[in-house]
Formats: sequence, structure tokens, C-alpha cells
Amino acid sequence: MSHRHLVDVALGDRSYPIHIGPGLAGEVGTLLQEHLASGKVLVIADEHVAQLHGRRVVDALVESSLKVHLETFPRGETSKTLEQAERLWRACAEHRIDRSDTVIALGGGVTGDLAGYVAACWMRGVRLVQMPTTLLAMVDSSVGGKTGVNSAAGKNLIGAFKQPTCVIIDTELVATMDDREYRAGLAEVLKYGVIKDAGFFAWQEAHAAELAARDPDAVARAVAVSCRIKADYVSEDEFEQGARAQLNYGHTFGHALERETGYREYLHGEAVGIGMRMATRLSRDLGLLPDDGLAQRQDALLAAYHLPIVHRAADPAAVARRLAGHCRLDKKVAAGRTRFILPLRLGEVALHDSPEEDAVIAAFASAIIGG
Repeated sequence: MSHRHLVDVALGDRSYPIHIGPGLAGEVGTLLQEHLASGKVLVIADEHVAQLHGRRVVDALVESSLKVHLETFPRGETSKTLEQAERLWRACAEHRIDRSDTVIALGGGVTGDLAGYVAACWMRGVRLVQMPTTLLAMVDSSVGGKTGVNSAAGKNLIGAFKQPTCVIIDTELVATMDDREYRAGLAEVLKYGVIKDAGFFAWQEAHAAELAARDPDAVARAVAVSCRIKADYVSEDEFEQGARAQLNYGHTFGHALERETGYREYLHGEAVGIGMRMATRLSRDLGLLPDDGLAQRQDALLAAYHLPIVHRAADPAAVARRLAGHCRLDKKVAAGRTRFILPLRLGEVALHDSPEEDAVIAAFASAIIGG
């Protein structure tokens, strides 16, 4: 079928396929037969996703004669803890999960991070399959092997690189997402066009209405191209020592905004969308980006995806200064230098170290309005 796609993540003997298309949740048993010799399968999902999709996935696995257990945890970022990981490790012990067995992470980014970390550590690593159920996880966190939990020290500071055996993306599952969450995922789709593929950006401009309306063919195509771009970065720079950092376009600004608002006001993709506007402004101010219409085109696509483009604050100037301070605490700070990914033109970005504090404050201020 035309809207089925296969993307390879090339990592030598640890290479793996990403299967993309509608209806794959019901075929997971068949798809996994080529990747799993035998053994038990532990499906990990949050309570909400387990209710929506758990039965279908478990039934499909059982049909392929696999022995399956399902473990759930409370929904949300607050479950990404060592305490939850410990509870899931106890479940691994109860179900006698060993190195011939497999953990399936069924859910959004939180599940992928938590279940991935559980799989990375249990017996020093058991097989992992990522089955993302949100657009954001489909185009970003399910590919590339980054896993982890939060702690008092900060977000995602405890973790491991754990590449999956395969990724199975059933694009029909976006139908069960709430609207705001779905739109937030489109910010990351937009990001791939800006950082690497001007043609993909233009395709999004032409199909923004279909993407916003979750047209199945448009979603499958957007997910496939996004995964291809992400896979190229991962193949080139698996452990994020260099080029892979470009995937953080808009994120340094976005993380500061999330932190400032206590992770309560914005979904991750919404904060990143505002962050991309701030990054474009910083690039213009530093003379790195000619006025070639990128800012306007990016704004128009964010608006077509119904994403917020400004942050409202009672005292914009004070908030801009505080946000610049938050950047110094971001985990992408290297050797004390704040690093920003800035656009040079549509389809090309570069890493910029330690711009002047005043320029960073001005970039934040450019997307904050009083109110």
C-alpha cells in the first residue's frame, strides 16, 4: 500500500527498521516474528493508553504465539521517576523477563523514555521495541535510543542510550490523541523542514490543512520523512556528540519557557514552536540569517498548525531576563557555554556558542507580549 513506509536506522550490526503505516498495531505479532526468535513480551503502557490500545496489541501478540504480560503506570511526566522504574523492574522479576525476552514501550514520549530505560538497565539490557502512540513520539523520541527518567537534579539527567530492535508506528493511533497534543507534535514535524529539508517544509506548506485535520496519507508521509531525517542524524551521530544537536532547534528557548512556567502552561511542542521563533530572531540579530522570508514562512506554518506563537507575561522585560538565566542551566550547556541551534537559511542550521546575553534577552523578548 502506498501509505506504508519503511525507514532504516543505519547503525552497523545494531541497525533497525521503522515500520510506518495505518493499522500496524493489529499486525504487531506478525511484524515482530522477524525480529524476535522467541521469548516473553512485557508491554509497558500508561493507564490511559492501555485502556485505548492495550487489548488490541496484546491480542495481536498472543495470536503470534507469544507469551505476553501488560504492566501499566499512572499517566504523565510525573511518572518518569526511578521509583516507577523500580516498580517495573520488580514486574520484570515477577514475570521472569530475561535476555531472550522483549519490552515493548507502547505510548507517548514518557512511556518510551521510562520503558526504554527499564529495558536498558534490566539484566544490563533486554530487547526493546518502541510503539509510539503520539505524533511527537512517532517523529522524535521513539527513534534514536535516548531513554531516561527525571530526578530532583533535573529532567532526563538519569538515562541511557538504548537502541530498539525495531520501531512500529501505527499512524492511525493519532486519531485518539487530543487535539492540542496532536498539534504540539506538528511543531517537531515543522522543525525537520527548517533544519534539514526545504522541500519537506514546502510540502508542509502545501498540505498544512490536511496535516492539521489528521488526513491519514498526509500524516503517514509526514511521519516517514521526519523519521528519515531523524534516522540520518542518529546514524551519523548516535551519542549526540556533534550534528545530532541540530535536532534541538528551538529547544533551548523552549526548555527555558517550560521551566519558567513550571511545565504547566505549555506542551513541549508548543514551547518549541515559540522557541523556534526566538531562535530565528537571534539568528537575524547576529547577522547569520539573511532576510529571506524564513521567519514569515515559519510563522505562517505555526499559525496553520494552530500553535501559539507568543508567550504572555505581566512584565515581559523581567521575564525575558529570567528566561536567559534559565538557559545557563539547560543540559545542552557544554563547558559552561550556552549553545543555540540557529537557522542560516531554510534547510540549514548551525550551532552557535555563547552569544551575548543582551542578544539572547532580545530574542526572548521578541516573542513575549504583555498580558
